This record gives sequence, structure tokens and C-alpha cells, in this order.
Amino acid sequence: MPIASIHDQTNPAAYTEGLIKGVTEELILKISADKKEPKWMRDHRLKSFEIFKNLSLPKWGPDISSLDLDDIIYYAPLGLEEASDWGEVPEDIRKVYYRLGIPEAEYKWLAGVGAQYESEIVYHSLKKQWAEQGVIFLDMDDAVHEHPELVQEYFMKCVPNSDHKFAALHGAVWSGGTFLYIPKGLVVTEPLQAYFRMNAPNMGQFEHTLIIIEEGAEAHYIEGCSAPKYGTQALHAGCVEIYAKPSSRVRYSSVENWSKDTYNLNTKRAIVEKDAVMEWVGGNMGSGVTMLYPCSMLVGEGAKADHLGLAFANEEQWQDTGSKVMHLAPHTSSSIVSKSVSKSGGVSVYRGTVYIAPNAYDCTVGVECDALLLDETSRTDTIPDIKVRNNDVTIAHEARVGRLSEEDLFYLQSRGIAEEEAKSMIVNGFIEPIVRLLPLEYAVEMNRLIELEMEGSVG
Repeated sequence: MPIASIHDQTNPAAYTEGLIKGVTEELILKISADKKEPKWMRDHRLKSFEIFKNLSLPKWGPDISSLDLDDIIYYAPLGLEEASDWGEVPEDIRKVYYRLGIPEAEYKWLAGVGAQYESEIVYHSLKKQWAEQGVIFLDMDDAVHEHPELVQEYFMKCVPNSDHKFAALHGAVWSGGTFLYIPKGLVVTEPLQAYFRMNAPNMGQFEHTLIIIEEGAEAHYIEGCSAPKYGTQALHAGCVEIYAKPSSRVRYSSVENWSKDTYNLNTKRAIVEKDAVMEWVGGNMGSGVTMLYPCSMLVGEGAKADHLGLAFANEEQWQDTGSKVMHLAPHTSSSIVSKSVSKSGGVSVYRGTVYIAPNAYDCTVGVECDALLLDETSRTDTIPDIKVRNNDVTIAHEARVGRLSEEDLFYLQSRGIAEEEAKSMIVNGFIEPIVRLLPLEYAVEMNRLIELEMEGSVG
């Protein structure tokens, strides 16, 4: 099945009948009661809701004033038991994940898989070899009950509910997501993956991802996201918290391909300790508005962060993405590489922050922003914010904006390649440094998505 129809595929959503839109204290209490949460989590939700009501929408970045928060379904339980065998997942839901290739990828190369549909995890599994070595890979709702001390110690400590309005909203209505714990010294050689799918119109999805990688351990976690287009607003306000302990290594990869109906207002942050390495690799496309700025807090000497991001903005899309790195300890280093493509009036914005603390001497930072404009009506901006509080640092910032090379197009067309295909080839070459770092199946998907976005680009 062509990948366009995969992402446009919808299922009946009878489970949303009778659900009230908007967020209220009654809804929050229902979520907590349905999940049989401990008092501390229920109190956290209610406190987050109070913060949410008192915070304003961001006054910078893309205009999101048209987002009607009272027209969103914040919680849509399916009433299903979580399965550890794909055969136990209802057929209509199972078909969605088969079309996305999730079970096949699990069989071939993944250590574990989680699959969320609307507000609930419908499937979760971990290979026996990793479970026996102490890896914990659970639905976040289950982790609250099975590992309460760990969850309470780390939950929304990296991204506090006071951070911004949508972090507070997330803290109030979060549901589902992933809990991943890698014990000290263990190198997990196979990636773990979660895939989040919205199906019904006007849905909101608020999964919480909490990752703890102990000292000297290594892991690669992958997230995929998608939603069909209905012509009605949808909202994604998930949260990712990563704790990279001393000398650990973490790679977080994601491809977010929401529909143009979706406001993608996601928050991702990592605390990186002594000599640890945090790698972010992400592709953003599809959503009407995206505000996403993965952040690395380098709190230990020798900590390192690599941020690689790709954004594709097509017609009626505003991709406001970037990276934040806080150098809070000496001898830390970071590298930020951002690439964007704008087409048919789409807007791509790199919005980044680098902060060097007064005691963070001997730090090295490299920022590279490359933008490709495919026509006269599209737009790209680079908005860097670099704050340096000591003199013993090395910082390089480079930004380039270009158009499709007429010489390259002429060369390819002279070899018998059609203009539209030639343009797609040039764009794929432009984004290749980031796509090649994605897992194979995701790299193939990203290239196919780019080709679909490029259709009709001639003229």
C-alpha cells in the first residue's frame, strides 16, 4: 500500500461517541480513577491543571491563536486489555500497525515495541534476553504501578509542569507512553521502538516518555507518530524526559508525520551527566503547526550532545523547530545540525538556544543551519540565541539558504531524468546526512514521504 494511504487510513471511532470535548477537573479525576493511580499522581494532575489555567499561550513563534482547546477530545479510552501478542489486538487496529510495518520491524531488528492508539497502549513487548538482563520497557501507565518509586523520583522533574502552558496541560491529561530503564553497564544492541497513532477526528494525544539510562549503559529508542486528515483540529502535546547517567550513551530517533490538521506542540528534554553522550535525530513534517525544540542539559563535565534535525514545510505548514543546549559544566561539547525544506508557501524556522554558564569553561559548540527554498512563495528563517557567560569557549555558527541548483537540474535532465524526479533527487541528497542516521525502515519511509511531498513541485 502506498505510504500516503497508510497515513490517511482511518478506522471507525465509535469509542468517541458521547465523549465531552475540553478539559475539566472532572475529566482529570476520571483519567486518574480509570488508571487507579496513587494519590501523588492524581494531585500532580490537579496541580498541573491549575497551572495550565493560569498560563497564556506563547506570544512568540507561529500563530496558534486559532487552536480551540475546547474542541479537543483529551481522553478516549478504548476499553481494551494491553496485548503482548499481535494476534490479541483487535483486527481493525492491528491492520493499521501492519500497514505501518511495525510487527515486521519488531521481528527483524527491534528489542521491544510499544504501540499506542488514541489514549491507550494496545500492544507492548520486550525480548526475553533483554528482560532477563534487567531492562524495563513498559507502558507508562503500568510503570506507575509496577515501579512507583522510580517513576515518582523522575516524572516531570526534567520537564516541570510549570515550564509552559502545554507542559502543564500534559501534566494534567497525560495518558500512555513509554517507560524505559536500562541498568548500569548494559549495552542494548537492538533499538526499542514506540509508535503513536491518532485515529479519530478532534483527538488529542498526550503520551509521556520517561527514559533512564544508568551509568555506562547504552540504548537507542525510536518513536514514530502519525494521524489521518479530517479537516478538524487535532492536538499532540506529548513529553519526553531522558536521564543520561555518567558515561552512558543514548540515541533518540523520531519521525513525526502528523496530518495538517494537527498542532504538534511537543516537549523533549534530556539531563546529561558526566561524560555521557545524548544524540537526538528527528524528522518533522505533516503537521500544520509544529513547535518542537529538543533540549540537552549538560550538567556533568565532559557531557556531549548531538542534535540533528530535519523539517519539511509544504503548503499551509509552519515548521518551527530547533534545538536547545545548556552547557552547565566544564569541558562539555555540542553539535547542532539543522536542515529544512520549504515548498508551496510553507514556512520553516530554525529557533535555537545555546547557553554557556559562567563555570562552563573549555566548551565547544558548533551550529549549522541549512535551508532549501523550492519556490518564490516559501519562507525560511534562522533565529539563533547564543548566550556566553565566560571567555574560555569555542563557538561556531553557520547558516546557509539556497535554491535548487539550475546546473544540477540541467545535468540530471540531460541524462533523461524528468524535472520532478530530478528535483526530488536533489532534495533527497540535501537531507541525506540526517536521514542516513535514522534506522533503515525509517530512512526509507522518510525518503518516500519526501518524494510524496515533492509531487507537483514542477512549476
